[in-house]
Amino acid sequence: MRTALVTGAGRGIGRAIARRLSADGLRIVAVDLDEGAAKEVAGELGGRADTCDVTDLGAVRELVASLEDLAVLVNNAGIFPPAKLRDIPAEQFRRVMDVNALAPLLLTQQCMPLLEASGGAVVNIASMAAKVPTPGTGAYSPSKAALVSLTKLCAVEFAGTGVRFNAVAPGGVRTEGTASVSADPEREARFNALVPMGRRAQPEDIADVVSFFASDAARYVTGQVLYVDGGLTEATVTYLQAAQRAATT
Repeated sequence: MRTALVTGAGRGIGRAIARRLSADGLRIVAVDLDEGAAKEVAGELGGRADTCDVTDLGAVRELVASLEDLAVLVNNAGIFPPAKLRDIPAEQFRRVMDVNALAPLLLTQQCMPLLEASGGAVVNIASMAAKVPTPGTGAYSPSKAALVSLTKLCAVEFAGTGVRFNAVAPGGVRTEGTASVSADPEREARFNALVPMGRRAQPEDIADVVSFFASDAARYVTGQVLYVDGGLTEATVTYLQAAQRAATT
């Protein structure tokens, strides 16, 4: 049985990804800082749980050394503390960049021998914020833009190894992290009205695309970024029309 390592697997998108890849027949290594959440997911899927600070090179090396094989690496762990650029502390900016951009590089570097041996795939979870700057999110947009760039660079530099690199960039997704926003029916309705497909994504919508990138069906696909956002990043005119309607009422 092939193995998939999923970071941030304890909840939300990461948990949905772990479930989908398990359904695809992969053995899951569920990595999360929350030990209880990692164990819950691993127990459900008959996989393995591991706690690891993915920004710590020593911890990453120890994690990867414990693996016998690896076919799929999903760099999903991420943080998004809100902040305005005018006053964001340098320490917070560095921490977001470390988790969202540096950690995927560290894991990629350490996992490459196993991935090369299996002809594997790396899927990085970016965000629509990589394409659409999102005020008030501090380092989040820059970190996800860096991850997109890293994905493309890895695809080129590692092309000769047979390992493929792609990124999935979600838009608004209904998870524990967005629960407080989605709990307001009026606010949620306004958001959904601006999404061309009419709704916020479910974690499974993202997981299904990860499954494709991880599969042999994507054997000739590398260096790509797929925005799984219901058309949200392409809806500029929709936003303008909504603003015009609001201005005339």
